Amino acid sequence: MKRVKITVAYDGTNYCGWQVQPNGVTIESELNKHLSELLGEEIHVIGASRTDAGVHAYGNVAVFDTTARMPADKISYAMNTRLPEDIRIQNSCEVAPDFHPRFCKTVKTYEYKICNRRFPDPCSRLYSLFYYWDLDEKRMQQAAEYLKGTHDFTSFCTHKPEITNHVRTIYDLTVTRSADMITVRVCGNGFLYNMVRILVGTLLRVGSGMLSPEEIPAILAAKDRGRAGETARAHGLALVEIRYPDYS
Repeated sequence: MKRVKITVAYDGTNYCGWQVQPNGVTIESELNKHLSELLGEEIHVIGASRTDAGVHAYGNVAVFDTTARMPADKISYAMNTRLPEDIRIQNSCEVAPDFHPRFCKTVKTYEYKICNRRFPDPCSRLYSLFYYWDLDEKRMQQAAEYLKGTHDFTSFCTHKPEITNHVRTIYDLTVTRSADMITVRVCGNGFLYNMVRILVGTLLRVGSGMLSPEEIPAILAAKDRGRAGETARAHGLALVEIRYPDYS
């Protein structure tokens, strides 16, 4: 028995998120199906990040256990001839049997794209949020500075009763513009349910003048979801990478 780690990129447009669901096709269900067919045994992957419906990824991580003799590094090539064209394995390798993609120390990076122009761009409609009103990315960056560091992010997550610890650390949060495209890039040790999308929704309020950057500390201190901005739509979000500092 060996444990194999795979790095997975996907366009989430046509999927009901990562996690297996009874009423829709998911990234996890596609991986399970094709890995089971390839290796001749029932495979159930364990994913690092259970991305929502419509969210994309350049580098989500999953592991699975197998008794198959196929070398771990060859699985990526074989899988990419079987998977739908909107899912591709970027890397596969053998890892220690106790490696767990969710319970090991991680550094996760997400990006959210905002198409800020007068008319929508049809070529970016699946991968960015169209926002008509003028946005001041410098004000958004000022607000982002208050969100860096270790905080209780209760105000910035959708409530889940099973999650009791809302303290997370944001290592870096940047807001940059290239022509009409604004990119919000956030790096942290983990994120609560809908946290990145709510952070973006709040920064959108700041950028459009509905909130001042200086109000962010009070929103954090309130621990009240109603104080933060809307949950930005899923299709603008992409999981860029997951790093494991304790593993080479």
